[in-house]
Amino acid sequence: MSVTFRNPVVNMSTGTAIFEWLFTIDHKRIAILYLIGSLASFVVAGILALGIRIEQMAPGESGVINYFVLDLARTLSTGAAYNAALYFHGAAMILAFLIPGLTGFAANYLVPLMIGARDVAFPRLNALSLWLFWAAIVIALLTFVVADKPDVMWTGYPPYSITTTANTSLYVFTVYLIGFSSLLSAVNFLVTIIFMRAPGIGWHQLNIFVWSTFAAFIIQLVFVPVLAAAVTLLLFDKYAGTGFFDSARGGDVLLYQNLFWFYGHPAVYVIFLPAIGLLFDIVATQAKNRVFNYRIVVWGGIIPIIVMSSDVWIHHLYIAGMPDWIRIAMMVTTMMISIPVGLVMISLWGTMWRGAITYNVSMWYAVACLFLILVGGLTGIPLGITSLTVHLSETTFVHAHFHFIMALMAAFALFASVYHWFPKMTGRTADTRTAKIAFWLTMLGTQMTFWPLLIIGIEGMPRRYWNYALFSQFESLHRVATLGAFITAIGTLLMIVGWIHSAFRGQMVASNPWRSKSLEWTQTDSPPGPGNFRQPVEVDKGWSPYAYH
Repeated sequence: MSVTFRNPVVNMSTGTAIFEWLFTIDHKRIAILYLIGSLASFVVAGILALGIRIEQMAPGESGVINYFVLDLARTLSTGAAYNAALYFHGAAMILAFLIPGLTGFAANYLVPLMIGARDVAFPRLNALSLWLFWAAIVIALLTFVVADKPDVMWTGYPPYSITTTANTSLYVFTVYLIGFSSLLSAVNFLVTIIFMRAPGIGWHQLNIFVWSTFAAFIIQLVFVPVLAAAVTLLLFDKYAGTGFFDSARGGDVLLYQNLFWFYGHPAVYVIFLPAIGLLFDIVATQAKNRVFNYRIVVWGGIIPIIVMSSDVWIHHLYIAGMPDWIRIAMMVTTMMISIPVGLVMISLWGTMWRGAITYNVSMWYAVACLFLILVGGLTGIPLGITSLTVHLSETTFVHAHFHFIMALMAAFALFASVYHWFPKMTGRTADTRTAKIAFWLTMLGTQMTFWPLLIIGIEGMPRRYWNYALFSQFESLHRVATLGAFITAIGTLLMIVGWIHSAFRGQMVASNPWRSKSLEWTQTDSPPGPGNFRQPVEVDKGWSPYAYH
């Protein structure tokens, strides 16, 4: 390494004026604004989830969900309010929390620092991506004030979305804004990673998080336009009278579902890959170990996932009337994609082997992710098999499965990253007693919420039922799930309040408290100043961000 330096910690509370943040083109500030926006979406979507769970505590109509969607005058039926809550919860959690949190916040803050760049390739384009994302949040929040609320789920399936009074245009415009933000970020970060690495940093010297982000943005660049085409045709059908998805006019409703999931399943890996990348860097640092089988992770795991993610979307449509030959073919590809995913997971476990592990809060969340991936992966196997999906499809088993493998795992990985890189962002630690209590409450609450849904899903409990009077035998487990949701809410509230308190009053720490070998710790202040590095970074030929032995 050419140079290593440490500087006195800079206090984040002495930050600059608000307008400097609003008009910033610094990737680090943009990252923090992404984090604030994604957490705001998470909080609102989480509040709606509590309303959903309260409505499902018992069969019949409680009407409480109307208040959670701000329908205080009770102009909506309970079913309509419930559907609106489901729409916002799903869309916000996936499109406004997980994807922006991982590819907005984490990628923006870490990628330039990890590759020794002073900023991203196109800083102003980066700022435009941020404000398109924030505009999407504002538009989505209109759900609570417009009379014709969009209640089309996060998928926007026709014919419901084109034959009812649902506000399909609000849904489509929100997707446009987030889609454009994602595409601009994809171009920006692909160019940054390819052309702006510091001298001496080869492709096999990149952090795993950089590799996983690189892969995620390739997927975004290829598949987001497919989603844009699908919702555009939906818009035409609803407001221009076309018939792309109307069988009475020669269209096919399954065309939309194929287009949507041709994007939708690769989008799972836009979430999964950056989350796994964050876990690799956290685990390697806290275990003081090299990444186990680095090249296998990259060339046997990450790169094949990019290719194979495009050939599995039909497992979302097994019971939609697809021909048998394509269902069987994509059952095979669904099972095959578990091979590169399995190689990645073996390497992640192997990175812990014989490590000198520090079990701080970020490592607790990382280890919890290993358990969540295990449960999510095992429950995904029956859903990938055509004969079993006939029974399990459209039950709460599916609901619980994708929360384990995608929502909870990715959220926990994001939380772990905030704790791990908190000293880098603020010069202070968030690893407090409150953080530990928040972790155990969140872990306990999520398990109480989703294990009952797995059980009753196997027994036939349908998804998306606000009134399950026909399935009243499941009331006791619904009550357990609702109690778990409230415990989860208390844990996440403690976590977020702890972050805010620690950012201004937390204990000051050294510039590299984890004794990491990665550039963002060894070559910058905490927090880094403008331009990131005091002098250009240049590394030796044998340098590695994981050189712990």
